[in-house]
Amino acid sequence: MVRRVFFSFHYERDIWRANQVRNSWVTKPDRQSAGFWDAAEWETVKKGGKPAIRKWIDDQMKNTSVTVVLIGSETCDREWVRYEIEKSIERGNGVIGIKIHNQKDQDGNTCEEGDTDFGKVDGENSFEDLFPVYDWVEDNGYENIGDWIDAAALVAGRPALDPPEVRYIAPQDCIR
Repeated sequence: MVRRVFFSFHYERDIWRANQVRNSWVTKPDRQSAGFWDAAEWETVKKGGKPAIRKWIDDQMKNTSVTVVLIGSETCDREWVRYEIEKSIERGNGVIGIKIHNQKDQDGNTCEEGDTDFGKVDGENSFEDLFPVYDWVEDNGYENIGDWIDAAALVAGRPALDPPEVRYIAPQDCIR
């Protein structure tokens, strides 16, 4: 089943790795077999400042059913990733974490495994207390991301949407 998905990650540090994950459908026979589509544009928030970024994140989350937090070595320290997780919970989105530290960057390097300590994301519980966390390489994300997304949506009680779409969102560093 295909879902609308919001991707959250540390833009400056992990854009290369994140693009590999979010574009994994490109080598599939069609976008539907990948489990999601890609259609978002975030370039316009570069000059907007914090209020514009908040509004843009909120607008981009509309009609999404799942948030995928791509976890690199410094993701848990990012203000906007924390905001996106909190907004996802508030919206009732399914949420999953995918560790991307084993994924190579443009220079062929991997990074240290990232922490999932985003604080008490719902005021009481940690991220891993509430949501599954996978490893893109070790858990074969290329083949399984569609199933992970679908399971998260079902747990959150979110039906599939038509037309399917993935929203690529990563404003946390785009204005710096």
